[in-house]
Amino acid sequence: MTRLLSLCLLAATWLLASPAHAEAPWKGTWSATTEHAGSLHLNLRLSDHENWGNDFTLSEFQGLNTATAPTAVFSLAREAGTFRFDGRFQDGTGTGFVRFEPNADYVKAMSALGFPKLTTEDLAMFAVTNVSTQRVKDLMALGYKDVSRDDLIQVGIFEVTADYARAINKAGYEHRTLSQLVQSRIHGVTPERIAEFAALGIVKVPWDDLLAMSIHGVTPEFIREMRGMGFKDASHDEFVAFRIHGVTPAFVKEVRAEGFPNITADNLVAFRIHGVTTEFIQQMRGSFPNITPDQLVQLRIHGVDENFVRSVKAGDKAKKKQ
Repeated sequence: MTRLLSLCLLAATWLLASPAHAEAPWKGTWSATTEHAGSLHLNLRLSDHENWGNDFTLSEFQGLNTATAPTAVFSLAREAGTFRFDGRFQDGTGTGFVRFEPNADYVKAMSALGFPKLTTEDLAMFAVTNVSTQRVKDLMALGYKDVSRDDLIQVGIFEVTADYARAINKAGYEHRTLSQLVQSRIHGVTPERIAEFAALGIVKVPWDDLLAMSIHGVTPEFIREMRGMGFKDASHDEFVAFRIHGVTPAFVKEVRAEGFPNITADNLVAFRIHGVTTEFIQQMRGSFPNITPDQLVQLRIHGVDENFVRSVKAGDKAKKKQ
């Protein structure tokens, strides 16, 4: 399971089931795998309906040695509280029991910031996602004052910080909402990427279009590749369309090799949408040597293939014999 998918499930399970009261300490079970060197994928089951998964670096834990200690007794200390684990590790996989102990000072500090009556589940979630009081203060100082507990969970999961908000603002996207910043973190919009686009002449792209570029994999490298293929004046929307429909430099080369050296961006996208392949071009060229890109698209739209062409030709021959 990827980190993003794990985090999304983490958010969903918490939002769907937030109990009305808290009990402390909070107990449950844990399982973990050390699939990558220096990291631990940890799953926590802290009630009948809560199952959280997240990736951590081994250095975040106190007392954990998965390589040499078959009996695992370790902890994860965060400002919101401490998780205490006991169990066993074998061949990089561990299981056991966990309890969460809230931090009373954190509870008081969060109450002073406008978050009274936090449940133990709230606090555990803030601990898992490392939502510190300083992060809350920093975001509020930037004007994000009407922040809900749900907002803080999203902020923690997707690592929205005041520094990130300031950097996005400096990059030319002022007054983004907290929800917009969460979305931009989810889809990998970074100040560095915005600067790379600007260096390529793609500046002040509308916010939703900027997200679409990241969602569909329009990278500076892809833009440079497509410009190298001759599409120097393509807009950011056209680059998104290329990505959505699978127009790659390799596909452009293939189509040009079939006798369309000046094919347009619109034609290439239409080819992909309607399934005009190099094989189809070759088949139709056998019957229509001077066929155009628009005509190829129309043939595909109306279901004309090699078999249909043969049947028409056979019908014509039969009529001539009569």
